[in-house]
Amino acid sequence: MKKLFTSLFALIIISAAGNIFSQGRFEKIDDLLNKYYEYGLFNGTALVAEDGDVILSKGYGYANLEWNIPNTPDTKFRIGSISKQFTATIIMRLVEEGKIKLDGKITDYLPDYRKETGDKVTIHHLLTHTSGIISYTNTPNVWLDSLRNHYDKEYFIKHFHSGDLEFEPGKEFSYNNTGYYLLAIIAEKVTGKDFGKLLKERIFDLVGMENTGSEDDESIIKKKAFGYLKFGNQFTNDLYMFMPNAMGAGHMYSTVEDLFKWDQALYTDKILSEESKEKMFTPFLSDYGYGWGIFWSKLSESDSVRTIAHSGGINGFNTNFSRLVDKNQTIILFNNTGNAPLSEMSTEIAKILNNYDYKYPKKPIIDFLAGVIDEKGIDEAVTTYKKIKSEERDDYDFSEAQLNTLGYNYLGQDKVDIAIEIFRLNMEVYPDAFNTYDSYAEGLMVKGDKEGAIKYYEKSLELNPGNTNGINMLKKLGVDYKAKEIKIDNALLMKYEGKYQLFPNFVITIRIDGDRVFAQATGQGEFEIFPQSETKFYYNVVPAQIEFIANENGEFNKMILFQNNQEMPGERIN
Repeated sequence: MKKLFTSLFALIIISAAGNIFSQGRFEKIDDLLNKYYEYGLFNGTALVAEDGDVILSKGYGYANLEWNIPNTPDTKFRIGSISKQFTATIIMRLVEEGKIKLDGKITDYLPDYRKETGDKVTIHHLLTHTSGIISYTNTPNVWLDSLRNHYDKEYFIKHFHSGDLEFEPGKEFSYNNTGYYLLAIIAEKVTGKDFGKLLKERIFDLVGMENTGSEDDESIIKKKAFGYLKFGNQFTNDLYMFMPNAMGAGHMYSTVEDLFKWDQALYTDKILSEESKEKMFTPFLSDYGYGWGIFWSKLSESDSVRTIAHSGGINGFNTNFSRLVDKNQTIILFNNTGNAPLSEMSTEIAKILNNYDYKYPKKPIIDFLAGVIDEKGIDEAVTTYKKIKSEERDDYDFSEAQLNTLGYNYLGQDKVDIAIEIFRLNMEVYPDAFNTYDSYAEGLMVKGDKEGAIKYYEKSLELNPGNTNGINMLKKLGVDYKAKEIKIDNALLMKYEGKYQLFPNFVITIRIDGDRVFAQATGQGEFEIFPQSETKFYYNVVPAQIEFIANENGEFNKMILFQNNQEMPGERIN
């Protein structure tokens, strides 16, 4: 499974001890970002602030590689899914005005929408990615074909936003660009105004965001960065996309300076009432509110901080906007060379802000391997990788994500056989990681090996039965997958019941009802979790797992929550 940079947000592990002078922090952050640039991991702009004061605002690399035009703080970038928070804000303003109800159905506002679906899905479902409507960005060839075409809105809704429901609305979380496109259409319908004009009048003009707007094909956007893809040490222009196709979901451009104005406005009632902001910043499923991810980030073994954040990614660009609201700290990162590790960078910047130890990046092994592949072929690259890794060198990044990214780079270039061999190597190196099998299965599926794809999707699901991507891909391959049923004695289950504290303000409560197990996290609903083994359970509403840990006396006094590539331990407190 490709770890898309449109993912909704990334956990940021930060720390909160002491203060240091802004000048020292500027130098440390600048030095860190220069190292990411040196290793080819970052090319963009950054802004870091605390208590309304900017600590760093700077560009790195180039906005235009052809003309060597440098990035600057006022360079305009496509911001991808960060656009969703602005769509959610427009909806909440219309709720305040009585023009929209959160429990209103799609068909209340779009009477021509498919009735059997539109009568079930509410505005709340669309905002929280719990509608069950299939996201148009998950349809076959959408990035290579459909999103490049110029569609009028009526046709686009009918052919790309009106499919069957994947699940009952409100019961599961599935990140969904269709929902936010529909929200933008609904806002236009109830106001009679173009969505771009609504954004300008009701947000941008009020906040003073003069360098932010909705992108189209006609307007000249001064100081706009070009979007590129990075393959090894080489850059290519990314694919063209008709940006109105991403309306409401990812159609905007902005600067780091404008986004900081927006960040500061959210601490006031200039745009939304406190009541509306409270609703928007309340997590529903998968720690997602209305256009934002809301979660507790671990600071250290004893500290955590409330974080409101979102990332974005769209053809050649990826972005990250993190608000550490209890500290009034802001980290904004824009990149115009594809998939930069912005969440990792935010983590290290946050450590600097809070006077904790931080790490410099390692050189990406994929850049080196790509050169070997292009010069000597995939077999030599595999041999070289194994040799370097066996030497236990600490200067290269050998993480699972490295080979996964490299494999998808070649898959995107239609070099399927090379991609498959890279995915195969990743399975060998990380045999316990479900995603390596998922990615290998996708490579086989693209090659036309249906039987092989089914085999490895099923292997992925053996390791993680909650892998919804694997389940959905098997459905497309004609397989209705059912997880192996595991029966656990009630006496053992009762040993898990109780409250487990992961962070100072974040507790997961485990409740047993017969042979069923339920988990409820602070500020969220209660959801059933399902056994993967006697001690490990998975959610089917979000990609997360829980493992119960026994002490030497056989008492289960710990748990570990696995989510977003993080392992978060918790101690039993009752």
